Amino acid sequence: MNDNTTTISQLAKSVYDFVMERDWHVFHTAKDIAMDISVEANELLEIFLWQPESNQAELLNNPVKLEHIKDELADVLVGILDFATTYNIDLTTVLNNKLKKNAIKYPIEKAKGNNKKYNEF
Repeated sequence: MNDNTTTISQLAKSVYDFVMERDWHVFHTAKDIAMDISVEANELLEIFLWQPESNQAELLNNPVKLEHIKDELADVLVGILDFATTYNIDLTTVLNNKLKKNAIKYPIEKAKGNNKKYNEF
């Protein structure tokens, strides 16, 4: 399985099966899954905390650090897929809708090569 051969639905089913086999679904409320996503995202961020920009490439090229980064990134994805599955949210639809909203907020002619927020153009 890899990104080129696996669908979001297949990933979501893998997470769903993992959760259900352990009877963890009783603990997976919207609040708790949302908190889990945040905690895991912050664990990913913690890897880079206090590291100068010059060290970022070194972290990503270090096999041990990269494995830690991948694990934390996977934990974030597990939380997202768990939330979407638990609350019947179609991630493809919501992502496409969000990109459409962002295209309006960040038109190419104003946003290209610009890191300002939409209300600062």
